[in-house]
Amino acid sequence: MHGGPGAPYNGPPQPAYRQDPDVPYEPVPHTGYGQNSGFTASGRPVRNRSGRGADRLALIVHTLADIAAVFLGLWILLYLLDANQSNVFVEFVHGMADWLSGWSQDIFTMDTEGLRVFFNNALPAVIYLVVGHGVAAWIRRL
Repeated sequence: MHGGPGAPYNGPPQPAYRQDPDVPYEPVPHTGYGQNSGFTASGRPVRNRSGRGADRLALIVHTLADIAAVFLGLWILLYLLDANQSNVFVEFVHGMADWLSGWSQDIFTMDTEGLRVFFNNALPAVIYLVVGHGVAAWIRRL
């Protein structure tokens, strides 16, 4: 970096990444790879940064799937812990869980109420997670 003792100071070393806020963490192109190689100097594929809208959409889908699964899991937990059904928060969570799992109610019809609530709400939670994360990953690849 420095030429040795007595060499002029040329300032701090150049960063390994561009400082442009519109292109965060994208490596500086290496001269040995060529513009059309499709890979950065570190060997990672070059992504089209004009697809930031797709990344945001993928984040929204991913987050919505997580929120749905959290509501369903929270209702299972509140039910199994015998939470006060007349509490406003418990009623809200129950209503959201019923709305999110309405399509899967009574798939499992066990005699034990706790198992029935668990499986009828855990199945849609898992499906929301798998499908939501899969769709988000697919959107990110666009």
